[in-house]
Formats: sequence, C-alpha cells, structure tokens
Amino acid sequence: MDVLSLKDSQLAAGNLVSPLSLISAEDGIIVGIESDESKADQQGHVFERLTIAPGFIDVHCHGSVGVDVNTANAAELLKVAEFLAKNGVTAWMPTLVPDADENYRRAIDAIDALMSLQAGRPVAQAVGVHYEGVFASEKLCGALRPEYFKTFTGHEVGELPRLKSGVHMTTLAPEVEGGIELIKDLVAEGWVVSIGHTRADRETLDRAFAAGARHMTHFFNAMTGVHHRELGVAGWGMANKDVTFDIIADGVHVHPKILEVACRSKSPDKVSLISDSVAPTGLGGGEYELWGETITVENGRTRNERGSIAGSVCTMLDGVRMVRSIGFSDVEIARMASLNPAKLLGIDKDRGSIEVGKRADLVGLDADGNIAITMIGGNIVEK
Repeated sequence: MDVLSLKDSQLAAGNLVSPLSLISAEDGIIVGIESDESKADQQGHVFERLTIAPGFIDVHCHGSVGVDVNTANAAELLKVAEFLAKNGVTAWMPTLVPDADENYRRAIDAIDALMSLQAGRPVAQAVGVHYEGVFASEKLCGALRPEYFKTFTGHEVGELPRLKSGVHMTTLAPEVEGGIELIKDLVAEGWVVSIGHTRADRETLDRAFAAGARHMTHFFNAMTGVHHRELGVAGWGMANKDVTFDIIADGVHVHPKILEVACRSKSPDKVSLISDSVAPTGLGGGEYELWGETITVENGRTRNERGSIAGSVCTMLDGVRMVRSIGFSDVEIARMASLNPAKLLGIDKDRGSIEVGKRADLVGLDADGNIAITMIGGNIVEK
C-alpha cells in the first residue's frame, strides 16, 4: 500500500479546504483519507505543510520539450508525458492541428501506442485525442493551417481516424457549411464538441448548442469578442449559463483582469484551465520550426511569421499560479484545473477529485505554489 504522510497539510476538495494527515492508495486507487494529526508521521512518503489537490487535467496540449503531437512517435509523446507530470499534470489530451489525412492516421497510431506504453508509469496519462480546427473558420484560423480545413458533406466524421479507446474531442466553427448537422453527427458518435475558431452569429450558436456543442475552446481567442452593441461569440458564451469554456491563463492570451472577470462571471464551476502549449514549451526563448513555419518565442510569448500568437509556452502549473495570484481559492483552482476538465471529458467517475475509490492522481503544492509532489496512479513522479 502507498501511504502519503502529510503533517500540517490541507486537502482542497468539495466546497472547503479541510485538514489532512494521510492518504493511502492501493493498486493506484485511493482507499483512505485521514484528518487525524496523530497519523501524520506514519511510514511512507512524508511531506509537511502542503495543499493537496487533484492532479491537473489538460484537455488542450500540442506538445512540449521540442515534441509536436502532429509529428511525434510514441516514444516522443512519452517525453511530453514525463514533462507534464513534473508540472502537475496527471492526465492530458494530445491535441492535433489541421493536417493531411495520412498524418492524422500516423498521429492516432502514435497516441494508441503511447496509451499502451504509459500504463503503470508515473507519467501524465493520455486519455484521448483532441482534433482542433478540422472544421473551422478561415477568417479566424489563428495559427491553424486553413489549407487542411475540411468541408462537411455528410461522411467526414466517419473518416476521421479514431483511437482504439479513449475520449474523442474536436473544436469547430458551427457556421461552416453543414455545421449543425456535423455537430449532431459528432455528438451521436460520442465526440465532445467544442466551439472555437469561429465568428458565428447568435442564431447559429444557439442552434449549435441545441445540437450538443456545450463547450468553448480557449475563450476570447480566435472568436469574436464582446461589444456593447454586438453580443459576439464571447458575449454569447458569457450570457448562456449552460455553456462551459476553457481559457489560457498565461497573461498573454488574456489579460489577467479580463481573465478574472470572465472566470468570476461564468463561475469557477464552469471554467477549465488549459495550456494550449506547443513544442517549444520548456525550451526557453528562440526560433523554432512548427507547423510549416518559423515561430519566435520571446518573454513567454509565441509569434508566427504572420504576427499571430501560435499557441502558448505555459504549463498548467503556470495557469494555476496565475489564477491563484488574482485571488482564486485553492478549492476554485482545483475545480478549474482538475474537476471541470474531467467532467468535460466524462472521466470524472475516477479522476478530477480526491475521493476514496478514485485514482490516486494528485499534486502537492507548497505555500509559494511550487510542486512538492505529484502522484499518478499511486506512483510518485520523480523530479
């Protein structure tokens, strides 16, 4: 049995932060959670004065440490998983940008192989795949490559390569030709459908919601904004109480004050943090080849040859630190970084919170927001 002895620590769970002394796990599953301080010095992995939160879940990650999901093999994806784990991520969705069909097939094979390799290892566990922008608006393509965008004619959903098992998610623009029927087909096939890279009008967005698109990708970015005389895509997302969204909390994609306003307005119960990290993440500043062009990384900001932001070089940990710095509580952060992403993907029965019977996926943060421990499936991640 794996035992975490946690002296003077606290658990961020439910609606409160409660005292915590001991977490025990067996076969990767939590079997006990204690608050009795007399048990804090039991044998096992001993830590003091930490906030223990559920492991972060990143639903939008294009890569890191020089590895791009679109081109990586399984061994390279494992390197990404190792890097993510050291930054508190216990589960992730490898995310593809628009590409040629043969590259989609190769990438899906690599993710399938990764899901076999990762089993039992203390690395961030890939739980599916996120296709970003297969069907998107060319007018709001951001750093995506419109030459690979598809037109929906009725059979494309069945032609997208799928994993042997896992969650399938896609970000699309509902205003594309046949977009509402596309959403219905995707939902019928079990996909998680998110709205993004779009300039859809209110009527189209309402129809997309009714068809099953209930989430929005990297809120504010690659969508029309809020204006006092025009609702815009972002305004629609704020106004619809049943829509959830994810957001990049790196201080570059969204100003920290706007980040705070949006997350408070929507409520932390309906917001997920994402990294939207790209291959140069973790490598520092410089020039890098990505998606057929040169991108520059400088002062934590990416820029492609057209002058657009090309993803982020932040981690989920960076996002957690950002929202903590602007006043969100540990409980609210645990929801945004863990529970809400798990709910979005439909994997919250065994991930996203620290409860007996769920996976022993957790992260321990010190008072400064640094990671003291990450546990994945009951295994401690080496620093």
